[in-house]
Amino acid sequence: MTQTATVACIKWGTAFGPEYVNRLYSGVRRNLSTPVRFLCMTEDTRGLHPDVEHLPLPVEPFHAAMQAALAIAQRKGAMRKVSLFRPGLIPGLTGPVLGFDLDVVITGPLDDILHHAPGTVAMRADWVEARRGRPTGHGSVFRFDPARHPWLYDTLAADPSGEVARARGSEQRYTSTLAQSKGAFAYLPPAQVVSFKHDCLDLPPLNWLRPARLPADARVVCFHGRPKMHEAVAGHLGNLLRACRATPWLQDHWIDRARADLGADWV
Repeated sequence: MTQTATVACIKWGTAFGPEYVNRLYSGVRRNLSTPVRFLCMTEDTRGLHPDVEHLPLPVEPFHAAMQAALAIAQRKGAMRKVSLFRPGLIPGLTGPVLGFDLDVVITGPLDDILHHAPGTVAMRADWVEARRGRPTGHGSVFRFDPARHPWLYDTLAADPSGEVARARGSEQRYTSTLAQSKGAFAYLPPAQVVSFKHDCLDLPPLNWLRPARLPADARVVCFHGRPKMHEAVAGHLGNLLRACRATPWLQDHWIDRARADLGADWV
């Protein structure tokens, strides 16, 4: 019997519309070889495709202490993703969860990422932190198992102020360093999870002259920082270093294929 792949994301506030969730869902289900159960934790379900399962965005018992510590670290909402780690959150879950931020685009097969280093918390090395010699994972793509890794939630719940301070307000630093301390961490292959800024976009002046490339083995392209997908797809000339011309492969993977899959009303 083929096991269903469980995939989750989180959306709160107004930074991303429902089309970001729907396009991510389409990219995931088109690029996994098994049936997909796709969940979105959110306080606003309007506009989500009917096949997207909803999880209420909770107010955790430690929310006030966490927010106070985040204010000291000058971060806003940065640890909300930890709610996805809570054991028992997803009804009927068996096996791992593959999680994505909304500012990513799926461009290739995901089976290798879903099954990479079974039993571990898997993340890609953070691009900037790696250059500084720090072992921090990047939170755009993450694979975990609430049954195996309950400490991802329990540790923060037990000491929100201390954990936020130790992680300097960074959820990805908290998650990756905690998993490393437990001997349960693995880096995702860097060629499969790439950064639009660092791996696709040329440095000036070439970024002004030719479109960003899509690396041959890229499965997920992360749009952390600027430009975001809606800027890069049409061309973004507002910044000398990160300017880009219109990006045809982004139009194809993020919009056109999702429209063909879900219909124009959902993208």
